[in-house]
Amino acid sequence: MANEKTARGPQDSSRIALGEDYEVQYWTNRFGASKEQLEEAVEAVGNSVDAVAAYLNT
Repeated sequence: MANEKTARGPQDSSRIALGEDYEVQYWTNRFGASKEQLEEAVEAVGNSVDAVAAYLNT
């Protein structure tokens, strides 16, 4: 199912979708960051996982 809301990981592992609660939960756990820190990082560098990881220094 393409839009499975119970998925544990992101649909596109190279991008962060802040509009999907399960993705926010996945990425905050993955980076050890709060939701606010994740949102700040995406605002600063875009939704690329690599760019956000570099911004968060993980």
